[in-house]
Amino acid sequence: MQVRKLLKQDYQNWLSLWEGYQNFYKVNLTAELSQLTFNRLIDECEEMGCFVLEADKELIGLVHYIFHRSTWTEGNYCYLQDLFVKTDNRAKGCGKILIEAVYAEAHKQNCSRVYWLTQETNYQARILYDQVAVNAGFIQYRKNIA
Repeated sequence: MQVRKLLKQDYQNWLSLWEGYQNFYKVNLTAELSQLTFNRLIDECEEMGCFVLEADKELIGLVHYIFHRSTWTEGNYCYLQDLFVKTDNRAKGCGKILIEAVYAEAHKQNCSRVYWLTQETNYQARILYDQVAVNAGFIQYRKNIA
């Protein structure tokens, strides 16, 4: 397995993973939004990025991350926004590899924290998350504006 940055030529394979992630969370984003997201992920000027996990020349996982400022530290924070591994590759260390790639990138960018959210009922993923990070105990509130 090899973890690497997302490349322009990865679009169709990334899209397949991205749609798998959307299916997991029971959402269906438009093709236009998916294309916009991909373009942002490969744009070097954006404060976001993507690592993919490749095995036997096939993409089997992805992780999206976003750098942003914080009022609590001098250094930026890194928000790990999306993590997805194909079903038949789960519980094999793939998620951990992708999370560690984000940790390394955040360290390289002098971030002081990497954090993420997950659904309370995402039990399988939470087994991994409890091994690689600390549950800070926060509850998310939100109001959709648009």
